[in-house]
Amino acid sequence: MAENPIHVEINGDIATVRLNRPKKFNALDGPMFTELHDAMYRLGFDDAIRVVIVTGEGRAFCGGGDLAAIQSSDSERVDRGLWHLAGKFHEGIREIRAMGKPVIAAINGPAAGGGLSLALACDMRIMADNAFLKIGYIENALSIDGGGSFSLPRLIGLSRAIEIAFLDEKISAVRALELGLVSRIVPADELPKATLTLANRLAEMPTGALARAKRLLSASFDNSLSEQLDLERKAISEAVVTDEAREGMAAFLEKRRPKYR
Repeated sequence: MAENPIHVEINGDIATVRLNRPKKFNALDGPMFTELHDAMYRLGFDDAIRVVIVTGEGRAFCGGGDLAAIQSSDSERVDRGLWHLAGKFHEGIREIRAMGKPVIAAINGPAAGGGLSLALACDMRIMADNAFLKIGYIENALSIDGGGSFSLPRLIGLSRAIEIAFLDEKISAVRALELGLVSRIVPADELPKATLTLANRLAEMPTGALARAKRLLSASFDNSLSEQLDLERKAISEAVVTDEAREGMAAFLEKRRPKYR
């Protein structure tokens, strides 16, 4: 595979964004941050793509930030460098969260530090049974980044998020499923097939409805009930005049399966 830090594969209406620094356990660096953002931006606006998969090349999903590169930089300017790199990373995370189509993390190996944050930013996570998750930042005397401090307590609650962050232990696939950090676990050799099956199932769904659900559910954490009801009212009023809603309602009345894809 080419040595681009991000490799995008298109299979019909499903795109796979593959982190491609396998010799470095797909460690995140400046070029990877830039390409991750650009790939997510392009795919988000590509109407031909209905689902996006994020995974890693080789044995790891993503081992986190490239600490060797950080340590080799000028110590008097490392804070400025990290400020810049974190901003580039955050741009990619924002694109994932803003994307109106489902994003699946296929966790094929260790996901630590920024790799864990990246996985948590995705809408769904499917994990190989031999993979593990790890905060990583705390053990290295750094601070949680990449939206991890936002996603983690929302997925599992504040108390458990604090425990995971403070202890910074490896989280097995079984434990990740128990905690609700991943949607499902599968044998490692079945991960690509299982992920594609899930992606195809989502691709059969109405993408506009999925986008509205994603926006509403994400917004609910910051809104009062009254504010959320206003958003729901607006969303359902907009949805009902779309082609996919017409198809969905017609299929219901005609007692047949709707065709969105």
